[in-house]
Amino acid sequence: MTDDLTTPLTGRRPRPGATRRLPIARILFGLLALLAIGFVARVLMVDDPDGGRPSQEVAVTSTRDANEVANNVADGPVTITADPQQFPTDGSITAITTGAGGRSSVIGLPDIFGALPDLSEETANGPIPRISATGLTPFAAYAHPSGDAVASGSPMIAIVVTGLGINEQGSLEAIDALPSEITLAFAPYGKALSTTVAAARTADHEVLLEVPLEPFDYPQNDPGPQTLLTGEPARANLDKLFWLMSRFGGYVGLINNMGARFTASAADFSPLMEELGARGLGYLDDGSSNRSLAPQLAEGNKVPFSRADLLIDANPARASILSALASLEATALENGHAIGIVSALPISINTLAEWARDLESKGILLVPASALMK
Repeated sequence: MTDDLTTPLTGRRPRPGATRRLPIARILFGLLALLAIGFVARVLMVDDPDGGRPSQEVAVTSTRDANEVANNVADGPVTITADPQQFPTDGSITAITTGAGGRSSVIGLPDIFGALPDLSEETANGPIPRISATGLTPFAAYAHPSGDAVASGSPMIAIVVTGLGINEQGSLEAIDALPSEITLAFAPYGKALSTTVAAARTADHEVLLEVPLEPFDYPQNDPGPQTLLTGEPARANLDKLFWLMSRFGGYVGLINNMGARFTASAADFSPLMEELGARGLGYLDDGSSNRSLAPQLAEGNKVPFSRADLLIDANPARASILSALASLEATALENGHAIGIVSALPISINTLAEWARDLESKGILLVPASALMK
């Protein structure tokens, strides 16, 4: 019997009963090759930019020049007649003069909507105040006029309303209710600051920017984002200050929001006051901390400064507010001047507006805060 191992491979026959296998791999390879050849041939021989996708041509009807009203406008001037009920012709509509790019205007916008170009410095966060090339300071440019009141020698009272700008409707109502001599302080976080600050300046109010400073119980008592903190590098606090100062324009200076710890730290407070002096801004201390170094630092940096004498609505009730205002009057009669701070609560605004109507009859003049910040 012949050994299978010695039998030539080419002469080997299948065993009886064995199944013959088809070369499936070779067949599949051949089919793929045929498909590839067919695809390449179609691309080369058939000019079809759509690649075989179904398409259909549709006529598009042009609507050009189909609007008769628009064509009339294009052919010549059109007269539009306004409703006399809404737009009277008796001159009762006041036009707002827009800026023309001069020293004291913003191109295309009324001056009331922002800072004057010569008094603005561009930063990464937006424009912030600076002294102009001619030496004009923001404090002098944006202050409400008060020369006659100061020259009269009469006792003077300044009132600052704080916390405006957060509630848009409440802020606008306060602006409408209060006389223009009252100074308005805006928080830097309102979503409609451009509207509320513009309304305040339109009504001839001078405005202040509230700057959040660290209190002793921070962060349990937090004045808000971008609070200036003790112990931080001066550059970090100045970056926060520039962000705050860029929220809106046209303010005469800053007023603190809290800050008992910060204002007692000369190392942290000094860079802020130096910056205000270099930029021609004032600083009003709200009088909440007896440890504040603001008077000394303001004097050393030639910053227009004053300190509030009384928080008027510590008890937000009408009787208590009127009692506090009477105390403020007594201070003004004794010292010749006094400054009161009041929040933007509706009860405070209404009581304040009522009180202001009779103040001059008592021999006391209502003046903006800038008049007492010297």
